[in-house]
Amino acid sequence: MKVLVLLMLVCSVYTNEIKTLSDQQPCLPDIHAALREITASLAKQEVEMKYLQAENKEQAAQLDKQEDQLQDQQTEAETLKKQLQEQAVNQQTEVDELKKQLQGKQVAFSTSLLASGSQTFGPFKQHTPLVFKHVATNIGNAYSPVTGFFTAPLRGAYHFEWHVFGTGGNNGAALVKNTENIFSAYESQPSGGSSASQGASLLLEAGDVVSVHLEPGATVYDNTNHHNTFSGHMLFTM
Repeated sequence: MKVLVLLMLVCSVYTNEIKTLSDQQPCLPDIHAALREITASLAKQEVEMKYLQAENKEQAAQLDKQEDQLQDQQTEAETLKKQLQEQAVNQQTEVDELKKQLQGKQVAFSTSLLASGSQTFGPFKQHTPLVFKHVATNIGNAYSPVTGFFTAPLRGAYHFEWHVFGTGGNNGAALVKNTENIFSAYESQPSGGSSASQGASLLLEAGDVVSVHLEPGATVYDNTNHHNTFSGHMLFTM
């Protein structure tokens, strides 16, 4: 009897264990599926992580490239700035040089025979240079009140005018370039005052000399009214 009861008890326990295992078996496939899903998700995340790492690496390379480009641009800007500064200095030097050249090319003078008193000049037997001692203007210092000569400082075109005045008889003076008689201003009156005027434009080489010469046998008269004048200026260089 006891053996039968024991056998029945063992059978009951075995039956319950079988039932418990039977109840637990449906959960195992769900666990495997979850594991597979987690594994797939991790693999996907790993792929995405590798993609992000590659993208970050590419972006870092682009940033490095942009930094290099910015550095090159900054270097170019500094070089350009230096070049502009050098150009500005050179241009200023050229401007200063041009100013000096222009100042050297500014030539003009205006003179008369006497600064004070009165005097009659002539007559002489030959052409005689007149020395215009009263200097009203002498820009460029090309005229000498000591010799009466104008000396061209540069090759170019120059314009000259001279006016003579006398008191009766022959009154006249000629413009002379070096030794060449260019034009003459001449007037003859038996009595009273007479005057004559003349002008000329000349192409002069640097060093050419221009002066006014009293004509042979002629006279001129001057006083503080400055009747006799000799003027000239440079038109342009050539």
